[in-house]
Amino acid sequence: MTSKKIKTRNEIKHVVGELKKQGKKIVTCNGSFDILHIGHIKFLQEAKAQGDILIVGLNSDSSIKKYKSKDRPINDQQSRAEMLAALEAVDYVTLFDETNPITLLEMIKPHIHCNGEEYGENCVEAPTVIGNGGRINIIKNYKGFSTTQLIKKILSVYQK
Repeated sequence: MTSKKIKTRNEIKHVVGELKKQGKKIVTCNGSFDILHIGHIKFLQEAKAQGDILIVGLNSDSSIKKYKSKDRPINDQQSRAEMLAALEAVDYVTLFDETNPITLLEMIKPHIHCNGEEYGENCVEAPTVIGNGGRINIIKNYKGFSTTQLIKKILSVYQK
């Protein structure tokens, strides 16, 4: 079952155009969201609180292999997209194959783009977002949670 929240790039472009005509404030964020955890949930809830519509740019499987590891992701892109789409805070999910979301952000031109504090205000997305009249919103990390930490914990538990 594929959620109606999951959109192709062409579909999301059309949706964004309609939403902007309605005066909606568009918020974006991006990531791999490989093994969903409470840190992701808190991040997405805070991102959603910044505007009316939250669009998550989701790194495709090939994108993650390019910038993380040939062994990742753990969950395939369709599964990850459907998990995100099932969340109340998320309005739309769209995949991107590039290692960063610049092309997607250039198309969406969000009012606000949210990033974790580890990337800071001078993140790779900043010139595109700010250049199109938007702003960057930094969200504090929910300490102690990351997909990498979860994988290490699972391995340590099951290697005993």
